[in-house]
Formats: sequence, structure tokens, C-alpha cells
Amino acid sequence: MKILIASDIHGSAYWCKKLVEAFKRESADRLALLGDILYHGPRNPLPQGYAPAKVVELLTPLAQKITCVRGNCESEVDQMVLPFNCSSDYATMFVDGINIHLSHGHRAAPPMGKGDVYLTGHTHVPLNAVEGDGFIHLNPGSTSLPKEDSWNGYIIYDSNTFLFKDFEGNIKDVRKV
Repeated sequence: MKILIASDIHGSAYWCKKLVEAFKRESADRLALLGDILYHGPRNPLPQGYAPAKVVELLTPLAQKITCVRGNCESEVDQMVLPFNCSSDYATMFVDGINIHLSHGHRAAPPMGKGDVYLTGHTHVPLNAVEGDGFIHLNPGSTSLPKEDSWNGYIIYDSNTFLFKDFEGNIKDVRKV
């Protein structure tokens, strides 16, 4: 199964359109969204092309392929307009014998074992690290508002490999599991 992993769209229709194009170009089977879909939040500037209603429109055709967790900027009204569930703080996907745990990253990490993968967003900074008792912690950075001189991007999971990419398709980092 091929999964595109992204976080922190923050209502940018401009970057969401690029995300949907990447999803199609990558021929992904699933889209894992790690929160902060529609609202930009009080600490962030308005992202390029801020249009939350258009983000809903862009994601609606993919609704059956989306697994999403709630970010710190999600509200109850977001759940009312999004055609997929984003009300849970955590989700787990079992793929290729790997436990892949999803969270926005603003809450404590769930219990994980050696070799588990923990996907978070929230910081807007890509991360590729082994932590704790040997779990792998990955963060795709932000789709629309990257920080610390990082890139607008996402992660592709395919056949036990996580590829960090920018929206031009350039590979920025790799993690094999």
C-alpha cells in the first residue's frame, strides 16, 4: 500500500491543490492527514491562497481514501464541513507488518514499541529520528507553512520506505524500516 502523509494545510487552497496533484502523481492508495486542515491558527500568518471552503472542495473527492487526526487548530465546525472524520487525536494503520501511529503531535505520544512508526505534524519542521525504546518518529513538516528553512512537502510510504519530498517531487530524506 502506498500512502501519502501530510500535515498542516492550514486552509491553504493553493498548497492543498498541490497536495492533491501529488497524491494523484504518486498514485497513492491512502492519504494520511496529520491535522490542522482548515484554520491557520492565531500564531501563524495567513498562508498563500487561504480559502478553507476550497480546501474542503479539493479534499472531498478523496474522502474515502483519507485517514485524518485532529490538530490543535481543528474545531467542531471543521468536523461539520469536512467529509471525513478528523475528531480523533490518534489513529493507527497496520501496513506491511508495521504499526504506524498517527497524531498531530501536540499531545503525549501513545505507547509504542521498537520498530513502530510515529507520524506527527504540528512543528512544521520535518523530522526523521529514532526515539525512546527504538520507535521511529517522522514528521513531514508543513504542507503550507514550513518553518526553520524547511520545504513545503509531504512523505510517501511505499514498501517499508518513507520518502520525504517537496512538491516538485525532489527527495529530501529517506527512512527505511
